Amino acid sequence: MKINKSGAALSRIVQIGETLKELSQKSGKEYLPLNRGVNQVVNIDLTEVVKSINFNSPEIQVYPHGAGRPDLRAAINEEFFAGKSSPDNILITAGGMHALDLVAQTVNIGKLFLPSYYWGCYFKMLKIRSVESEGYDSQSDLLPMIDRLRGNAVLISDPSNPLGDKHDDEEQLNIIRALNDAGVVIFYDCPYRRLFMDASDDYYTRLMNLDNVIITESFSKSVGLSGQRLGFIHTCNKELHDELEVRVMYNTNGINGFAQELVLRLLTTPEGKKAVTAFKERTTRDIALNIEYLRARGLLAEEFYHGTTPRGIFVIVNRGEEELLEHYIGAVSLSFFTKTRQEYAKNYSRICVSVPHDKLVKYFETI
Repeated sequence: MKINKSGAALSRIVQIGETLKELSQKSGKEYLPLNRGVNQVVNIDLTEVVKSINFNSPEIQVYPHGAGRPDLRAAINEEFFAGKSSPDNILITAGGMHALDLVAQTVNIGKLFLPSYYWGCYFKMLKIRSVESEGYDSQSDLLPMIDRLRGNAVLISDPSNPLGDKHDDEEQLNIIRALNDAGVVIFYDCPYRRLFMDASDDYYTRLMNLDNVIITESFSKSVGLSGQRLGFIHTCNKELHDELEVRVMYNTNGINGFAQELVLRLLTTPEGKKAVTAFKERTTRDIALNIEYLRARGLLAEEFYHGTTPRGIFVIVNRGEEELLEHYIGAVSLSFFTKTRQEYAKNYSRICVSVPHDKLVKYFETI
């Protein structure tokens, strides 16, 4: 049997997770899995949300609408775009990675320009889709690069994975507008932003009418539903939206009906909104406490946050992966997240700070 191999390897983050399980079984000691990219402070409490769901309804048991349920797209328009966009500009996807993959395979570009430090899955996804990539050092470098960027696309993630660095909104918006006006395509992938924001955040409404901006979003981080695999794409380009809908149809035959029903209720019902608010408040509180603790202990790698703020669910610490493992902490070497600065990055690690504050302190106090 001949196999069309992609050349991409399984995620190192997953491999580290398996290693931690094996070490824990051998030693009988619990490891703190900060290698993972999920919110671990608390789970969102869905007890009251699911009580009134009719599992026998057509919305759950029948093939879903190709672009996603109309009522869910309308709810997303209200929640993320203050009702100022259109449900017809929104396409429901099977999570954020699926959204990015759809965009990468559909938009005709030369290269996708990634930040120097980027989520490893971006590169592997592009490899599978045979899309070339190139790096840029910082967002401020993009404007002088405009001539090189024409005919290509730029990925912007804010707060980012792996750094967790939050840029100033106005400065970032000015850069995005300049790129858009120059005909550069922007993949705006910010699944962590809405963990810290609510419907009063108007940033997406300021992006929504830019012809060359494609927003990819996920409910994995903002409401803690990584297991449900639900996200969306927003584009005001009808030709792109129509082609994406065709690809979703022949790729998945529609997106999971239960996940759509669940997210719809989280966005629109009193019990859903209450659950989301409680989840965000507890999660963001412990994230802030954890970042401040690491900073006070001198463990936060401040050199990665010049002109930005550490605010996402990840930060960089000035300890290597192996040293942290000796203290029963699972982490991922920063060298995994770059192609151009691996030697420098190997002395640092990316950790997830979305864990209970007392638990993080317990492990890091030993360092």
